[in-house]
Amino acid sequence: MEYAVARQNMVECQIRPSQVSDPLVLEAMAEIPREIFLPKALKGIAYIDDDVPLGNGRFLMEPLVLARMIQAAEIQSDDVVLLVGCATGYPAAVLARLASTVVAVESNPDLIERATRGLAELEIDTVTILQGEPAEGIGDQGPYDVIFFDGAVSEIPDTITDQLAESGRAVAVVAGDGVGRLTLVTRRDGILGRRELFDAHTPYLPGFEPRSTFVF
Repeated sequence: MEYAVARQNMVECQIRPSQVSDPLVLEAMAEIPREIFLPKALKGIAYIDDDVPLGNGRFLMEPLVLARMIQAAEIQSDDVVLLVGCATGYPAAVLARLASTVVAVESNPDLIERATRGLAELEIDTVTILQGEPAEGIGDQGPYDVIFFDGAVSEIPDTITDQLAESGRAVAVVAGDGVGRLTLVTRRDGILGRRELFDAHTPYLPGFEPRSTFVF
């Protein structure tokens, strides 16, 4: 398979026509090879317009949803980004093309190993992956200019938004009742604001599913 051609088609046919106009986002998506971050058996579907399942509830996010989330975050070259969940490392690699530093928190050691290998292959040295509970973030490395969730959440925890810097932005697909909305949280003068930007669908990030309710 000619991955470079598939990658270009992804940008020109999936992403650019769907309200992604930031040239830096388009350039990053065109540069980073998704196939590096997939096991051999899945490399052939690296560029499909859908989430790629990795097993155990994890996935590589659909390219368009990822691109629109990154565009909404308005990442600057001196920003420090917290990536909540990193799976096999692809979103970290794309974010690293735009930001100064990416700190990723991931609970699965096998995924951390695969992500570390992929990032090393691309000689990306501005990403730090730490093992921990994604819902807790990495407070001692914050505050963060951008917080990015690599999967849907039922709600954005206060433990995470507490790590957002002044003028910072957090982006997540907040899902409920079968509907997901790309949600932007900002901090201005210490006050959190929240806006729903557009409909988006991606699977839940493990640990962020809706809490079970009991009916008596």
